[in-house]
Amino acid sequence: MIKIGLLGSGFVATFYMNGLRDVPNQKVEMVYSRTEEHAKAFAEKWKIAKWTTDMNEVVENREIDLVIIALPNFMHKDAAILACKSGKNVVCTKPLARNRQEAKEMLEAAKKAGVLHGYAETEVFSPAVMKARDVIERGGIGNVFWVRSREAHFGPHSEWFWDPSLSGGGALLDMGCHCVAAFRYFIGKDVKAVEALAWGDTLVHSIKSEDNAVLLVRFEGRQLGQAEVSWSSRGGLDLRNEIYGSRGVIFTDVTRGTPITVFTLESAGYVVEKAESERGWVIPCVDEARVYGYHEEMRHFVECVERGEMPRENFEDGYISNVIIDAGYKSMRTGKWEKITY
Repeated sequence: MIKIGLLGSGFVATFYMNGLRDVPNQKVEMVYSRTEEHAKAFAEKWKIAKWTTDMNEVVENREIDLVIIALPNFMHKDAAILACKSGKNVVCTKPLARNRQEAKEMLEAAKKAGVLHGYAETEVFSPAVMKARDVIERGGIGNVFWVRSREAHFGPHSEWFWDPSLSGGGALLDMGCHCVAAFRYFIGKDVKAVEALAWGDTLVHSIKSEDNAVLLVRFEGRQLGQAEVSWSSRGGLDLRNEIYGSRGVIFTDVTRGTPITVFTLESAGYVVEKAESERGWVIPCVDEARVYGYHEEMRHFVECVERGEMPRENFEDGYISNVIIDAGYKSMRTGKWEKITY
């Protein structure tokens, strides 16, 4: 039985618990939250035996095999380094860090401690996205030369996202990390990203960071990754990929292409993450945690700890994502293609 210590009791922690629900041979033994009220309520809801407001109690607990970080961006580095120093296998939510320097420190700490480390980037664990990769690996669309990825909604659910000193950036970092992971997953991780060009602006919200952005990433094999991200897109969460190959094309759409559409004058109830309406025409997402990739990533991380194997998405992948996005932010300032250096 793999015993898990969960750091966080908010939005993404809830998705992780839903993802873990059908994963065998694991148990969340303890949950940490910054407030006693949230820690206690979360533990009661999910029937977790122990809760705490002291992170050290989790990482120093001898029974814990795996620490999962489901905390705000500004807490990722300290939490990960603390877990590594205690010799715990650790998984961190996306983005790995607020910038490349923090991500590098996290990666170095994990390597020094010799622990298993996972990067919980749901995009590449979505069943639809994994199926797309399977088609690519079988040669179904020939050589991939262009990946277009869109991640959009009308803005984050917590106030700290809007403060770049806490979040590390705006829509490009928050949503763009999914797109960058998709580029690398479909094009191939062995193909390096070499240049980035980005545009970003604050078009709708009164915030200190960009609420819309476009990122172009050139790869050494001349492939192109194109990310379109938004914190001001109406209609709920919009997650799409288009993968163009020399012999075909693949489209994925897990939030607008669902198997159910509803029209109601009353209420459809919960529809989808960040939905703006429960009335009129709505498109409910069926089994969100599984569709988005939370179930598959949690199963993978638990199995990796069981076998003592490094996860296929780990801190190195998170670091590379931060490096690429930092190059994008530099390009926003200079208006030029910027080299991506590792």
